[in-house]
Amino acid sequence: MDAIISHIRQQLNQKSDNISLQSMQRFFKEDLKAYGVKNPIVNEISKEFYNQLKVLNSIEVFKLCETLWMSGFHEEGLIACNFSYRVHRDFLPEDFGIFEKWIDNYISNWATCDTFCNHTMGEFVEMYPEFLKELKRFTASGNRWMRRAAAVSLIVPARKGKFLKDIFEIASLLHSDPDDLVQKGYGWMLKAASEAHQKEVFDYVMSKKDNMPRTALRYAIEKMPKELKVLAMKK
Repeated sequence: MDAIISHIRQQLNQKSDNISLQSMQRFFKEDLKAYGVKNPIVNEISKEFYNQLKVLNSIEVFKLCETLWMSGFHEEGLIACNFSYRVHRDFLPEDFGIFEKWIDNYISNWATCDTFCNHTMGEFVEMYPEFLKELKRFTASGNRWMRRAAAVSLIVPARKGKFLKDIFEIASLLHSDPDDLVQKGYGWMLKAASEAHQKEVFDYVMSKKDNMPRTALRYAIEKMPKELKVLAMKK
């Protein structure tokens, strides 16, 4: 595994450039620790190692991911996201604790939060829906990324029409969150749910709109017909 880590870092150093680094920083409020490698190139580097992952079990892959996360580099975190999802067919219930640790300790911006939660966490919850209650627990965390994770982990299941009751519960728990990135996260979750359940999501938004943060509301109704948007935005 040390050889894989070393090779990944060598590739990232070779593909980095200062222009990309400066451009990347504009997308984040937080200071970004990064090499300066564009996302498509990061994904290509990840794919170079997929065959090598086949000889590792999921625990070994997670140890590899942990090392990447611990570096604090944005691109290494994205590769960790890709690697953990690569072994999703082998996920076990006890893996949830590992994933929660990564979110709480290593995720530091919306991009790694969304990449990890949309794919790895979303797949895990579809496999083990009994852990939906743990996502609800995330909503009370003092860590903004844990609270955003509670919502964005359900983006893909929401598009499939799944877990609507739980989606509304999480949206209600996050309803008055003062953090705009959390508001965008649960608004996005509602928008995803509206693809399969437009009426139900519209009715939910209408019941909450008088005190729902406008950021969350706008995200939630983004894919709805114009006439519904007008009703939802009307004060």
